[in-house]
Amino acid sequence: MSKPKTVTLFIQCVIDAVYPEVAQAMVNVLERLDIEVICPADQTCCGQPAYNSGYHGEARAAARHFMEVFKDAEIIVCPSGSCVNMVRHHYAELFADKPQLQAQTSAIGQKTFEFTEFLVDVLAVEQLGAEYAGRVTYHDSCHLLRGLRIAAQPRQLLEGIKGLEFVEMPQSDRCCGFGGSFAVKYPEISTAMVDEKVANIVASGADTVTGCDMGCLMNIQGRLNRMGSDIKVRHIAQLLAGKS
Repeated sequence: MSKPKTVTLFIQCVIDAVYPEVAQAMVNVLERLDIEVICPADQTCCGQPAYNSGYHGEARAAARHFMEVFKDAEIIVCPSGSCVNMVRHHYAELFADKPQLQAQTSAIGQKTFEFTEFLVDVLAVEQLGAEYAGRVTYHDSCHLLRGLRIAAQPRQLLEGIKGLEFVEMPQSDRCCGFGGSFAVKYPEISTAMVDEKVANIVASGADTVTGCDMGCLMNIQGRLNRMGSDIKVRHIAQLLAGKS
């Protein structure tokens, strides 16, 4: 695939509503690479929360809207492995009984990329000129790792940040316990899981934890805050944009 001159952004709901600075950081990185950024104002949720909760009718409505909004995009880039996994793998399941939509779901999935995947696998980025003074560890979010098989790309980008010391945490691939509605339905189990995750972050000796999914990072940040920890939580886009 040749280097695209324009990308269309799909912004995860939690970033749009709570962490807009993550979206801005992603825009800053892409513009640094001389890529024009388009962000459709009429985009909405990809339908994943409804899908995961068993409301497939509502998920289909969201998916149809997504495919309509992004049908003319050359490349779609999203700062969330969870959302990309939904579009790439589950849209076809939602419309399995509608053969006329299979080509559309396949096409939309093939041109939708998670942010670090796009930077490394499509743009072949090695250095972005980013700087971050700190000892950083990385959390592998479940859908990114298990659904999209993305693990090396974010680590490669972190290693290229000047001043950043990267350290692996123990069991970096263990779930943080968020899982969207899972944390609400099973709070005791979720809390036990995030406690284990936070213990591994602390054991790494890092002063900053990063990842590619803000849902996970929000959950981790909440637990760290309640513990009174001063460990910082940053989406990888913020580190790549030179934010500290």
